[in-house]
Parts: sequence; structure tokens; C-alpha cells
Amino acid sequence: MLDQTAAPIPAYHVDAADPQRLRKALEDLRLGVSRWRLASSLAWLDIRNRYRGSVLGPFWLTLSTGAMLLGLGLLYSALFQMSLREYLPHLAVSLVIWNAISQMVNDATTSLTSSEGIIRQLPLPYTVHALRCVMRNGIIAAHNFPLILVIFLICGHLPGPEALLAIPGFLLIAINSVAVALFLGMVCARFRDIGPIVGSTMQLAFFLTPILWKPRLLGHWEAWMPLNPFYAILETVRGPLVEGGGPPLAWLAAVLYTLATVTIAAAFFVRFRGRVAFWV
Repeated sequence: MLDQTAAPIPAYHVDAADPQRLRKALEDLRLGVSRWRLASSLAWLDIRNRYRGSVLGPFWLTLSTGAMLLGLGLLYSALFQMSLREYLPHLAVSLVIWNAISQMVNDATTSLTSSEGIIRQLPLPYTVHALRCVMRNGIIAAHNFPLILVIFLICGHLPGPEALLAIPGFLLIAINSVAVALFLGMVCARFRDIGPIVGSTMQLAFFLTPILWKPRLLGHWEAWMPLNPFYAILETVRGPLVEGGGPPLAWLAAVLYTLATVTIAAAFFVRFRGRVAFWV
């Protein structure tokens, strides 16, 4: 016989007076990072599904990027009256890194909504979906990195020991990518109009950031370039590989922008994490 007087045991306890948002957000982050292998497997699955039936797969992006480098290099080196040997290394690093950043930002807008089915059915940390987005774009971007080496060999450009500074530059990009994937994923889940706005903003940023052109062409306006966050982040990789380390002001700006991005993303994640399942 069942004891009819026994109090029922709740399957899930929620105390509205004590939501413990910070603790739950930190636990989500800890569990998400500990399950990086799951995020990596999901990222590879996304790539296989995206290029199913294709012979070259992601290497189509490598071929298209190589064709852009050749065409833009010939055109803009003539427009800027620069030798192709001097201009191509700058363009190669700039275009490859920018494509990675741009694709990551655009993909971040759907980092959570694209996983709607999983979020509604499985109690996975939201950090896993952000890492999945970052790893997917990192794997795709890695297919273009050999182009930089090829251009360097063709142009006879050999970076010095300062090229090691590109490692912390990539680390800054990775940290920003995770923060942006969480922040934009949540914002765009709540406000679906933000995604197209982000796409348009990235198109404008492409022309305002020194990718096709060099900062020195601005003359005395070059001093204001660190106000462009994309320039600062880009310069932490391009500077060590092409320009002998990059300006210290750009590094300082990149670190400050990274701290700001992480702080904003963390504050938003702590405050609104509990509403994501309803937003998607």
C-alpha cells in the first residue's frame, strides 16, 4: 500500500525569490567547456551535412578565396600603385582572417535558434551550442590558412620571431567568438530582426576596415583606426605576420574590446539565460 500521507517530491524546484542566476550561468559555462568534445563532434557533423554530395567540400571556399586574392591583388596593387610582392601578403592575411571573423559573427546570430530542437528536448548547456558555432567556423576557416603560406612563399615574405605574437591574437579572436556567439545568439533569439542588421553592418565594416587598403593611406587619420574594433582584432594577427608585430595601441584596443565583449556577454547571459528556451 502506498502511503497517502507522504508529501510529493517535486521533480524540479524553482524558487522565484532566489533564482541563483550567477551560479547557474557559471555551471552552464563549466559544463559546456567540459563537453567540448560533444561540441566538436556536432561541428564536424554540421560541416559534413553542409557539404554532403560535394567532391571538394569546404575546399571550395579555399578555391574561391584564392581566386579573390589573385583578382583583388592584381587590381588593388595597381590602384594603390604598390608592388604585387608587397601588397599580396597584406591582402592574404587580411582577407582570410576577415572572412573567418565575418562568417563567425553572421553565424553567431543563429547559434541558438539553429539548435531549437536540441534546446527544447535535451538539457544541454547553452555554452555547448556557442562552442559548436565557434568550432564549426574555426574548422572552415582553417581550410583557408594554407593560402597565407602559399602567398608568403610566392612573394618571398618570411615573418620573423615576432610571428609568435599571432598566437595570442588568435586567442583573442577565439575569446571574442565565444562571447559573441552567446550574446548574439540570445539577442537574435529574442529579436529576430537583429540578424539582418548584423549582416548589413558586417558588409559596411568590410569597407571601413583596412582589408583591401593599408592604414597608412589614411594619412593623419590613421591614428584614429584603433576606434574600429575589427581593425584592432585583425591587427593582432596581421601585425605579427606582415608588419613586424603591429602597433601597441592596436593591441591595447583589442584587449579592451575583448574585455568589454566578454563583460557584456556575461552580464546578458547571467540575466537572461533562463529565458532562452522560451525565445528559441
